[in-house]
Amino acid sequence: MHRATEIWVRCVVLAAGAALPLLAGAASCKQAVYLTFDTGHMGVAPWVAEVLKRQDVRVTFFAAHEKTQQGDGSLGEHWAPWWRERALEGHAFATHTWDHAYWRGDLGTPDKPLFKIRPSSGEQVGQNLVWTPAVYCENLQRAARRLQALTGQAPLPLFRAPGGKTSPALLSAAKACGWTHVGWSAAGFLGDELPSDSHPNAALLQKALKNIRSGDVLMAHLGIWSRQDPWAPAVLEPLIVGLKAKGFCFATLREHPQYRAVMAQQPLSGTGVQPSGK
Repeated sequence: MHRATEIWVRCVVLAAGAALPLLAGAASCKQAVYLTFDTGHMGVAPWVAEVLKRQDVRVTFFAAHEKTQQGDGSLGEHWAPWWRERALEGHAFATHTWDHAYWRGDLGTPDKPLFKIRPSSGEQVGQNLVWTPAVYCENLQRAARRLQALTGQAPLPLFRAPGGKTSPALLSAAKACGWTHVGWSAAGFLGDELPSDSHPNAALLQKALKNIRSGDVLMAHLGIWSRQDPWAPAVLEPLIVGLKAKGFCFATLREHPQYRAVMAQQPLSGTGVQPSGK
C-alpha cells in the first residue's frame, strides 16, 4: 500500500471508530448488509483476510479459477491454505463459474437454448464459444466441487455470473441444475474495478458510506488487474468501520432472507455437492 494511502486509511478508521462505543451493548443488529467478494488476481487477498478477521466480519466469496499474481490460479494449490483458513473463520462460499465465463448472448430456441460464452480464464480464455445449458452447469459445478475440496464445506447453492451478465434463459438453465443467481445492489457496487484516476479510493468510500442501505448486497474483488491504486484494503476497513458506526452489521448470504428457501433445497443436481447446512 502506498504510504500516503496508508496514512489516509488510518485516519478514516480512527475517525469512524470513535463512534463505535455508541453501539456497545446493542442486543442485536437489525440493519444487515451482505458483503461479497469475487475472485481476481488474489494479490490483495491476504490483506482482505486480515481486515475481515480484525473487524470480526463474515462475508460470502464467489470463486472462479482465475489467473493470479502468485501461484497456480485462485483455486489452485498455492491458495488452498488461504481458502481453508477462511472456512474455519465462518465465511460462506459460492461458485463464480470455473473459467470465469462471461455470458455474451443467447442462441438456440426456447426449448433448446444455447449461450454465447467468452471465458476470461482457463484453456479457452478469450475464445468465443457456444455452450449448452449442460456445459454451463458443469462449469458452475466444477468450481463448487473445488471449493468443497478446499474448504471442507459445501458451497451455497448460489452463483454469480462474471460481470453480473445474464439472461432469463441463462438464469432458468442454471436454476434447473440447482443454482440461484446473486447480483448486487445498486449502492453495493463498490467500484473497485473502475479506473483509480477517475474514481479514487476516497471518493468510492464516501459514495458507499452515503448510499448503502440495510439489506444491500455489496460486491468487491480479491484483486483487479487494471486498477492502479488497489481498492482493498485501502477502502475496505474504513468502509466496514464506517458502516458499523452507522448501525449496520455484516452477514453472509446464508442469512439473507431472500435466499433462505434456497438454502433448504435438495442437493444440487448432478454435482455431488450438498448445500450448506445439509
